[in-house]
Amino acid sequence: MVRKIATSFALVAFAIATAMPARAQSRPPIVRDAEIEELLVDYARPLYKAAGLRADRTDIILVNSSAFNAFVSGTKIFIHTGTIVRSETPNEVIGVLAHEIGHLAGGHQDRLRQQLDRAQTIATVSAILGATAAVAAGSAGNSAGVSAGGGLAMGGAEAARRGLLTYQRSEELTADRAAIGYLEKTGQSPKGMLVTFERLQRDLSLVSDRINPYKVSHPLPRERISALQDTARKSRFFNKTDPAALQERHEMARAKIIAYVSGPGAAESFAQSTKSKKAAQYARAIAKFLYGSPREALPMIDKLIAGDPSNPYLHEMKGEIQLKAGDARAAADAFSKAARLDKQGSSLIQSELGHALVLQGDPQSLRRAVGELEVALSLDPVNPQGYRYLAMAYGRLGEVGEADLATAEQHFHSGLYKEAAVFAARAKRRFPPRSPQWLRADDIQRFKPPKRGR
Repeated sequence: MVRKIATSFALVAFAIATAMPARAQSRPPIVRDAEIEELLVDYARPLYKAAGLRADRTDIILVNSSAFNAFVSGTKIFIHTGTIVRSETPNEVIGVLAHEIGHLAGGHQDRLRQQLDRAQTIATVSAILGATAAVAAGSAGNSAGVSAGGGLAMGGAEAARRGLLTYQRSEELTADRAAIGYLEKTGQSPKGMLVTFERLQRDLSLVSDRINPYKVSHPLPRERISALQDTARKSRFFNKTDPAALQERHEMARAKIIAYVSGPGAAESFAQSTKSKKAAQYARAIAKFLYGSPREALPMIDKLIAGDPSNPYLHEMKGEIQLKAGDARAAADAFSKAARLDKQGSSLIQSELGHALVLQGDPQSLRRAVGELEVALSLDPVNPQGYRYLAMAYGRLGEVGEADLATAEQHFHSGLYKEAAVFAARAKRRFPPRSPQWLRADDIQRFKPPKRGR
């Protein structure tokens, strides 16, 4: 029985995900981006408060997938980049987050674990009874009884499975209703949720007649629309639109994802279709940086900065462009400015500053890089790239033990536990036994990863 619980938002994407091999599912392609992460946190913050949850105990994780989907696992909300790209307004994404927060606030994962245990018990007991009946019938030479015993076992498992799916469908509707309540409390429109379900219904239009509604874990979109639309339309905020500044931030996030993931053609198509001139310029600048000439992209990003000089993420992007252009010193200046402007203190921007300082290569810059990266990793201790840059800095300073330990951390937080153990063993030989570094390396070396599917 699979023990890892993830409650998904979208039926279409969920169906695709469950058909993937277990190994492919175990390591989702995680995306880290300071600008988009901060946008999602801003979307979710008032919803957390409405749901009675602490924002500092919940993380939002970006998954690089074109599917429209989101799900919760543990205290984390995973949202696919495709959800942001396909949502034309912030309100649509906010509705998705409200639904997932409904799962967290309702304790649905804990109750689903209980249902899984119950389903497993029913299936096990049915199998034992069926096997017992089959053995008894076989001993008596009753071939019909043998078949009946096998049928009893399979029938019990099917009953357990259907019961579990029925439970999951009811929890999805409960999370939908909770989401409507959170949106009402925060003065936001539930219209985005209906738009989302209508989109999912269109996606399913060619196959919906062939889907057995009793054999899926989510209600069909038309059922969810029917259950919510009366309540949603009665909301006094139904026709309320998103603030213009928030809409532009949303378009900027879409521009970035499309340019990075789908290439220059898609970036240009987006630039021509979006109503935001700023987002259009952003898409074109990023596409030029990634697929053309970084030096040609510099005046494009400078033009954006001139129009919005206090935006830390434009300076961050300039730093990325400068790095690709081979100017580490200018990149460090851009990242430093981004870090000063970033009121949220993103560890990702600080890590990028550390990277640029490492590439400068002189001892003073390398020492500063170590300091910047150590601070960044204290804020975000599960950032593999930060450890990679830290290993580079220590390696160039000749501090081999620290470099090996940072490399072990990089592999560990990437889920590459065998590689992490190798570098941890090397690091232990460089430090005095029982020192803090030795103890951390020993922890990594001794770590036993959970068995897959448990």
